[in-house]
Amino acid sequence: MENEILNRVSNSPLVTFDLEELYTPGERILFDIKNLLFQELILREKDFRDFIKSHDWLQYTNKHVAITCSVDAVVPTWAYMLLTASLQPYASSVIFGSLQDLEINLFKNVLNKVEWGKFSNSKVVIKGCSKVEVPISSYVEVTNRLRPVASSIMFGEPCSTVPVFKKK
Repeated sequence: MENEILNRVSNSPLVTFDLEELYTPGERILFDIKNLLFQELILREKDFRDFIKSHDWLQYTNKHVAITCSVDAVVPTWAYMLLTASLQPYASSVIFGSLQDLEINLFKNVLNKVEWGKFSNSKVVIKGCSKVEVPISSYVEVTNRLRPVASSIMFGEPCSTVPVFKKK
């Protein structure tokens, strides 16, 4: 058949790397320590320890928690450690930082588990569109990991890509 329509994208040797598939499910929570400070300035150890003992930690079960302090206050390091020790048995993950830091951390953890050797000498398209927000740092990390092994790296969709790297 001379006029047969061929799907050149599906027949190409391109390998699609979709960061959306690496999204870690689960609710994200920002735990702001400012609410535990006296006049949003200082942490009173006794009050803080009372909070740690009486707080319902079960509410964080299977959630991803970012601990932060949104006001300019001196918070001792041990306070963040106590919070982490209390959250850790319940939460799926606990980090210090913003919700954006949390998302970066979740993607980085998954990217550390990828077998990058399977992309050896491959033409890889890092998919650009996704239904979830993927941090730019994850695209940078994927490029760092693929560049030593892939023969080429492109960004976008297999039908319309932007060249990023090509081995000479």
